[in-house]
Amino acid sequence: MSNVTTAAIVGAGAWGTTLAAHLDSIGVSIRLVTRDVDHATAIRDVRENERYLPGVTLSPSITVTSDLTAGVAAAGAVFVVVPSQAVREVAEQLRWTLASEALVVSCAKGLERATLTRLSEVLGDAGEISASRVAVLSGPNLSGEIARGLPASAVVASADDATAVEVQSLVSSPRFRVYTSSDVVGVELGGALKNVIALGAGVADGLRMGHNAKAAFITRGLAELARVGVAAGANPLTFGGLSGLGDLIATCESPLSRNRTFGQLLSEGLTVDAARDRIGHVVEGAITAYAMVELGRRYGVETPIADAVVAVLDGRVSVADAMHLLLTRDRRAELD
Repeated sequence: MSNVTTAAIVGAGAWGTTLAAHLDSIGVSIRLVTRDVDHATAIRDVRENERYLPGVTLSPSITVTSDLTAGVAAAGAVFVVVPSQAVREVAEQLRWTLASEALVVSCAKGLERATLTRLSEVLGDAGEISASRVAVLSGPNLSGEIARGLPASAVVASADDATAVEVQSLVSSPRFRVYTSSDVVGVELGGALKNVIALGAGVADGLRMGHNAKAAFITRGLAELARVGVAAGANPLTFGGLSGLGDLIATCESPLSRNRTFGQLLSEGLTVDAARDRIGHVVEGAITAYAMVELGRRYGVETPIADAVVAVLDGRVSVADAMHLLLTRDRRAELD
């Protein structure tokens, strides 16, 4: 059983709201924090996040606030569930408001675009939070399914084994099975880079390329993100786990995945801006693709799928031409 009784969820998007509802359902006292005053008021008034998680009723016991200081005060654990490019701003605010022993759980799946930094590192640096108090929660966690009470699993990684176990105890339930890991690099990069591959999987769906092509694409995508991850210092076995293969399958296959859906919309002829507007949420893969390409260059690793995604996002090639270029690359051994 966890020693934490009160937790703050910073970020009231679909995943943050889902985590709030889940933790509340297993007896944790929850404060849900959104920076948007009107959004906080709307959630409190109707007990539902109509903007990001419609149809899910929130318990009256969940406190909703737009005041980060009040929301985080005295919380034993703080879950940071904001878009990747907003993590530094939140971390800087946490520096002055976080309880000295509070644990911080990074739940966003991306990289800081300007620095190529993992988000747990951003939290530690900008928030002046010891790595031993930071954890990363990742895995095949589609908000819509978990919010409906469907079973799921995840992995929590930390540089400190006791922190990983504490967060595992805090979030686990009979319908949400959580494993621990010491491979923070692998768990974090798996969760971030799979979004890039999911964009391409959505393109394959939109072009009606068939199950064989999509299976091949996902497999080669896994190989690509694993090459980058291993070069960055990750354990290669992590990419066969929940934050690698597990998250990749869910994100590439489910219509609930905004990254996959974004790719499908592009293949159907929508512009990048129009597809973003249609999704209505941040599409992390469209940001992380650029970081993945730059990481590949840093480590001397080829990233043909990420390269193709960036070329499409920049308007240099069509989605059909990008797929053709991938299929006609020079032949090679599979394990090279």
